[in-house]
Amino acid sequence: MTILTREKLVDGSFRNGLDMPSDLTWSDAELDRSLATTLQARPGGAMWIFAYGSLMWNPLIAFDEQRIATLDGWHRSFCVRSISYRGTPERPGRVLALEPGGQVRGMALRLNEDQAATELRLLWAREMCSGVYRPLWAPLLLDDGRTVTAIVFVVNPTQPLYEPDATVASVARIVADAAGVVGSNADYVHALDTALADRGLRDPYIEAIVDEIGRDKDGAAQPGA
Repeated sequence: MTILTREKLVDGSFRNGLDMPSDLTWSDAELDRSLATTLQARPGGAMWIFAYGSLMWNPLIAFDEQRIATLDGWHRSFCVRSISYRGTPERPGRVLALEPGGQVRGMALRLNEDQAATELRLLWAREMCSGVYRPLWAPLLLDDGRTVTAIVFVVNPTQPLYEPDATVASVARIVADAAGVVGSNADYVHALDTALADRGLRDPYIEAIVDEIGRDKDGAAQPGA
């Protein structure tokens, strides 16, 4: 199992270790173009990132401030097929993205302006290695009443790894047995559930998936019940 660390992002070994098909892997040039395009659209104000998945418990980037934040118009969805990170081509897993509609609460991370270029490049190497996300600027309401504009990674529905069926039953069945180079898919879901609870946040969709995984395991352990 490969542990995702800052050092592995810096030296490129994390991306190399994913062993993704070449047609689904972005080159360094593609990462740089995507980042440059995103920064060209940057509004005024501080540099914020919205963390709603693994960035909440394992951000790996340096930041000066973090606040609980609410994003309107989007919701968590396990709509990304994972064929390396938390699954394999033979037994794909699912990882998180945002799809339109609803509301989502997570963490806003404010980068130091002097370090932003370096930290964003590491973030792109982590999140954009296949182009399955679409970075955009969106307003966040912070828990102290401020409204800031942050980079938000939402799903790119035209990318081949996008999966439109992200219902609780489908996701729970898939993640229960999937595992990839960084660990089991179920661990990812449980880590997210814990990260939300530790911050006093709830997401009924995530809680329902956790409950469904637990029921599936109970059923497997007691097939005669």
